[in-house]
This record gives sequence, C-alpha cells and structure tokens, in this order.
Amino acid sequence: MYRERIVGSEARGGVSRSDLTLRDPLDRKRINDALDKHLERSSPSTSRVGINGKDKDRVSFPSTSGGKMGIGNGRDNKDARLGSLAKNKASDEESETDSEESDVSGSDADDTSWISWFCSLRGNELFCEVDDEYIQDDFNLCGLSGQVPYYDYALDLILDVESSHGDIFTEEQNELVESAAEMLYGLIHVRYILTSKGMSAMLDKYKTHEFGRCPRVYCYGQPCLPVGESDIPRSSTVKIYCPTCEDIYSPSLDIDGAYFGTTFPHLFLMTHGNLKPPKPSRNYVPRVFGFKIHKP
Repeated sequence: MYRERIVGSEARGGVSRSDLTLRDPLDRKRINDALDKHLERSSPSTSRVGINGKDKDRVSFPSTSGGKMGIGNGRDNKDARLGSLAKNKASDEESETDSEESDVSGSDADDTSWISWFCSLRGNELFCEVDDEYIQDDFNLCGLSGQVPYYDYALDLILDVESSHGDIFTEEQNELVESAAEMLYGLIHVRYILTSKGMSAMLDKYKTHEFGRCPRVYCYGQPCLPVGESDIPRSSTVKIYCPTCEDIYSPSLDIDGAYFGTTFPHLFLMTHGNLKPPKPSRNYVPRVFGFKIHKP
C-alpha cells in the first residue's frame, strides 16, 4: 500500500523512502526516466549552446567582402542572429518556468507528512490524524514497544524522522517496518480517539457522515461510529455501530477493529449526549397474506 505514495516524499526524512516505494524494477526505471526528463528540462540543451557559440564566432569575424551586396548580407545575418538569440532566450525562460513549477509541486509533496498521507489513502477514511505532540509523549506510548516489531524504526517513519537503516535493511525488512508503522499508528490511534482532541476530530468526521450510515431501513440513514469487537489486534475487522438500533454492521473495509476499540462509540455518545438519537419507534413485522405470524 505504501508504494502508492508520490515519489516526491522521498526527499523528506524518515525511513529511506526509496527503499519502501521503489520495490518494482519497472517503478524504479519509470522514476529514473522521469528524473532524467526533469533534469533535461531544467537545464539548457547542448545543441543550443553550440548554436550560440557559432553565432558568437560569426559576430567576432564579420565578412570582409566589400560592396553593397556584402553590406546587405551582413545586415540579414545580423537580423537572423538576433531572431535566433531571441528565440533561444524565450525557450530558456520557458524551461526555467517549467523547472520552477516542478520544484513548487515537488515541495508541496514534500510538505505532506506520513500521517496525512496514511489517513488520505483509500480505505483509511475512518482514521483521524493524531497530533505529533501526542505521539512524541512517551507516556502515551507506554507498553506499545513490546507489541510492535521494529518499534523504533516504525516510530521514526510515523514522525518523519531521518533514519539511515534503509541502507542496511533488506527489502523484506523495509516492508516489515512499513507494516509495523501502520500497526503502531493504529494502536496509538485507538488511545488518541479517547482523548478530548481525538473525540473532537472524530466528531467532525461524524457530522459529515464519514463513518457511513446504518443500513437498517427503520433507522432512516442514521450516521454510525466505528467500533471493534475486540481490543486485541488482528482479532477481527472494524465494524460500524448504529446509535439508533444499537447494533453493529460490517463495512467493506479491511481495517483492524483494535485500532478503534470496543469503548470509543459508547464513550463518544456519553460525552456528546445531545447526539444520541431516540430508539427506533418502528420495527419490521413479518406477515403471511397480511396476517402477523404467531410467535410461539
């Protein structure tokens, strides 16, 4: 999943992004070709330099032939040289403009943090962005180092801290660091969303219905909240909880339910009591030829 990230991010710190993103030789060749084109576009071509050099030679050694015909040819050559120089200057300015635009777009990509990138991936819409200050506080990460392999490297990747381990790690180890970073972020996330800042971030998502709506007909599209069936990682995938019917449903997302936990939706509704909807006033009644089915 990490390979989808734009290549501009490898200029920033953190884990060696080239080791993580360029796993496929075809991807590596494509990036190298793109870089070569960018370098060619950023600097004047050698053919232009050669033409300008010839023009300078012609200017330094004017024609010695006399007569009106010689003077006229000199003027024509001068006009042609001036026109050629103007075209070359315009081309150089256009090349410099393209290079500046490319540099600006590259710098914008570099400004994207790992957390912002991770939360923007398709399928990760349920996650909110955890503050860097929260992650940097060791107290908030108590006990996680024993649950996550490559803990220190994964933490550096999340915080975009420069690390040189990519030069000594194998491709398989870099993949493990990537997976460990996703797992570590999920375990930090489940703690963060129980704080006031975390609930505020989840509240914004709840108001915009980013967690989905209840599929039950008589809940009338009630917005749902993410919930896990277990607090143990890799036990089950995330579910959505409907505050109206108080039941859970399976979204089409392959996210670990432990990254949201069993507590969040209920503590959220206790904190924001005004958001708790009334219980459904209507339930489905099975009928046969219009008659209710007798329950034994």
